[in-house]
Amino acid sequence: MEFQPLNMTVLPSAQTPEELEALLGEQLRALRLARNIDQITLARRAGIGLTALKRLEAGKGSSLKTLISVVKALERESWLSTVAPMPTVNPLSYTQAAEPRQRARMNKPASGRAGP
Repeated sequence: MEFQPLNMTVLPSAQTPEELEALLGEQLRALRLARNIDQITLARRAGIGLTALKRLEAGKGSSLKTLISVVKALERESWLSTVAPMPTVNPLSYTQAAEPRQRARMNKPASGRAGP
C-alpha cells in the first residue's frame, strides 16, 4: 500500500501553525507506521534523539533540521521540493523582453494662445 501525503492545499487557511504542525506530525507518524518502523529505529536512522522524534510526531514543536532528518530517513525528500518549488516562469522575463513604452505626447492647445 502506497502512502499518500496530506494535501496541504485543501486545508482551510484559518488553521493555526500549531494545528498544521499537529497534522504534519500525524502524517509522519502514519508514514512511519505504514512502513512498520518503530520510533527508536527511525530516530537512529535520522540521527536524532527519540524525544525529538516524539515531539515532532506529536506536533509539540521541532526544529527544521529534525523535520528534514526524519523526512530523509523516511525517503520522502520529494516532499521538500513542494515546500518552495522553483518557478518555471520568471515574471521579470516578460518585462525584459517587452519593447520600451513611449511617452504620450501632450497636445498643444489648438488656439495657439498662451496660458492665462
